[in-house]
Amino acid sequence: MKGYLCVLFANFDMLNRRLIRIKAFKTLFSYENSGSDNPERALKELLDSCEKSRDLYFFLLNVAGPVVEVARERIETGLRKFHPTEEEANPNYKFVNNRFVTLVLDDPEVGRICQKKHLVWNEYDVFLKKLFSSIQASDYYKAYMESGEDSFEEDCRLWQHIFEEEFEDNDMLEPLLEDLSVYWVDDVAYVLNVIIRNIDETVRSHRIVKPEVFQKEDDREFAVKLLQESVAGYDEYVALISANLSNWEPDRLVSTDIALIVMGLAEAVTFSSIPLKVTINEYVEISKFYSTPNSRTFVNGMLDKLIRSKVESGEITKVGRGLEEN
Repeated sequence: MKGYLCVLFANFDMLNRRLIRIKAFKTLFSYENSGSDNPERALKELLDSCEKSRDLYFFLLNVAGPVVEVARERIETGLRKFHPTEEEANPNYKFVNNRFVTLVLDDPEVGRICQKKHLVWNEYDVFLKKLFSSIQASDYYKAYMESGEDSFEEDCRLWQHIFEEEFEDNDMLEPLLEDLSVYWVDDVAYVLNVIIRNIDETVRSHRIVKPEVFQKEDDREFAVKLLQESVAGYDEYVALISANLSNWEPDRLVSTDIALIVMGLAEAVTFSSIPLKVTINEYVEISKFYSTPNSRTFVNGMLDKLIRSKVESGEITKVGRGLEEN
């Protein structure tokens, strides 16, 4: 799943349409399987989930300062020794003077957001110390410290390496994130790639990129309407799925497949400017990572059949090339 999310990153903003679909799908699945009858609460959960992705972005970005403090403390400890080694007596300050870190720490908006939402690392000394030890032992860190180059770009590239090498699949980070937010573990690979991508912009602009939750207002409207229409049409679409099963009992349907097909139908009916091929492909792709091994074929076949039927009946109409491309 992590490899899948790695290809989904946005340019400078947090959420693209596929991640919006994933979050809406998870919300719909949770809503229908919990027996809730409060669609407004489900919508709030979806928007909270979207906001939490941005929070994770700033939380991970804000690790830079505390990691440098660990490095600084180790240098000071070495200098206080009665018989320091040559390296301890003549420390290399390149990492603690890293200009990307200074940029993060000096950015007033990053500081305000992190303080307001308590996106701070004060309670995670053990993680920070182990993280720095891992960084310090890496080849990329050693190359950085020994390099004769001294540039802002080199400082930024080091942190691209750190985010790429140290955070994904980190056994200590996962439980830490789980404790802080139920949404963060699933989002971490995606958010890390947004950070890594945005550091490229930092190299060019000498500023920290502070993304908005949605790339544009249309994306927020897409998220809201997609969930609302899926919830409203859920029973109708489930009945339609059951009526079109061949050699398959309704009670054997996988709940995740049902939610994906319902959402695909809701999207096809509601959004006239999204090509039908795009809609079907998106939910088939999501099924590969959030359902069973057989789901890809089932979701693809059922969505294609039901959407074609609704096109023929006139319930689905598309503008532009959307219908032609299906």
